[in-house]
Amino acid sequence: MPSPGSQQITAQSPGRATNVTPSGLELLREARERERQGPLAAAIECYQQAIAVAERSGAPAVLSEGLRRLAVLHQQRDESTLAQELCERSYRVAREGTNHALAAEALNTLGGIHLTRGSLPEARGVFLQALDLGASCRELRARVTQNLGILANIQGHLDEALAQYQQSLQAYREAGDRHGCAIAYHNLGMVSADRGLLDEAGYYFHRSRTLARREGDVYLQALALVSQAEVDVARQRYENARQQAEEALVLFDSLGTPGAKADPYRVLGMVFRDTGRPALAESRFRSACELAVSSGSVLSEAETSRELALLYQSQGRNQEALRLLNAAYGLFRRLDARVDLIDVGGKVAELEGAYRAVVREWGQSIESSDGSTFGHCERVARLAVALARSLELDEQEETCVLLGAYLHDLGKVRVPHEILYKPGPLTPEERTVVQQHPQWGVELLATVEFPWDIKSVIRWHHEHYDGSGYPDRLRGEEIPLAAQIVGIAEVYDALTTARSYHARLSDQQALAVITRVKQWWSPRIVDAFQRSLSPGAAPA
Repeated sequence: MPSPGSQQITAQSPGRATNVTPSGLELLREARERERQGPLAAAIECYQQAIAVAERSGAPAVLSEGLRRLAVLHQQRDESTLAQELCERSYRVAREGTNHALAAEALNTLGGIHLTRGSLPEARGVFLQALDLGASCRELRARVTQNLGILANIQGHLDEALAQYQQSLQAYREAGDRHGCAIAYHNLGMVSADRGLLDEAGYYFHRSRTLARREGDVYLQALALVSQAEVDVARQRYENARQQAEEALVLFDSLGTPGAKADPYRVLGMVFRDTGRPALAESRFRSACELAVSSGSVLSEAETSRELALLYQSQGRNQEALRLLNAAYGLFRRLDARVDLIDVGGKVAELEGAYRAVVREWGQSIESSDGSTFGHCERVARLAVALARSLELDEQEETCVLLGAYLHDLGKVRVPHEILYKPGPLTPEERTVVQQHPQWGVELLATVEFPWDIKSVIRWHHEHYDGSGYPDRLRGEEIPLAAQIVGIAEVYDALTTARSYHARLSDQQALAVITRVKQWWSPRIVDAFQRSLSPGAAPA
């Protein structure tokens, strides 16, 4: 779905401002009409005229409302710093004039600005302040309630978001506010899509777009088109999705809001990727990323980075895919550091799934040319995760173990084939070459950063607790726990798998060997490994 800024933050129309001079009211209404029809430059000029009239005539209500509406337009043009300054000034003017209703309106809009910038705690605080200040105004309550629903939607509290949206829609209907209903329908579509109810989402987006067209709100029409296009991608109705995304681009162009074009470009990239046109897909994704960066839309940039990474994964461009996944991971984390942001956590979980898929495929591709080692990384990963669970490691540590296991032998791609697959014992010189694979693995990932310390697993999984390992002769607790876990799992799998230079050992024989060389790992690692292989604990 589009970023939080693409959900419609609700605000009062200029026609509801109170205690304004006729000329000021006329200017505000004219500006609002221009705003809905586009382009925004004409509306901005009209709002500036209304503000100038209000300043000359001493009309604080006109001034406050004009500043607030102007803030909304600058926010749509991705000028969030200016938008926040204008909105804060609107609030001060309203408070000085003791107009609590307009002060609450300014706070509601300010909360929307915080929301689009990913400042979720600030947004919630401002929305609640607006609700308290404007409690006597039913329509304001409807708008703030809807915005709190958007916040809940972003945080993944879907039941709460649905309830807020439904209450808001009912309030708009009772007030006869068709434009408010259009916004509410759009947000109901968003939460329905997040709940996987695609038919309901499509219905709500259609209703939103129909009402937005009747009310002349071009921006909302475009948002509804992008949202419907995403639903159609999920349904594999690619031609419909393409047409809707391209129509949205035309509408955003007519409004002069380039930043808003990031989401339709992202949808087009998904369409072209999923229909086998990778060059077009990459082009659209890159356009989306550039627009998201220029407009400061963190969520849009993160989601586009993830989609482009999936394209690279499908092309076997694993390093590029991992770089983008890491970028997306960092961007999602930037949205808010609190662990209770369920939806951000959910998006991070999706990214971790993508990480695992890319890393797993890469690990399998490394060993695919040799039937005797095929499946080695997968088996080591299962053994290592079982051991991590026996040690009661947390989720982050377990993920590090899993991904490190998949890529632990990455550096072997640089080992000459005749050495790597030699049927007999290696010479000392050949063994020296093979023992460079941990460093080579880290070198291959020099331009890739991970949210987990995977590189230490790759470099040190052959280190021994007694200092007899390689490549750095680490000793004892100098060796990271995850590296020890992958190291013992690899030795066990090598022993229990038939190779060109040795026969397969039974599980009991392999454990006997592990016991003989138990000084290679921490005593608690060896004990936990034996427990992890006990009946009922063995990996599937």
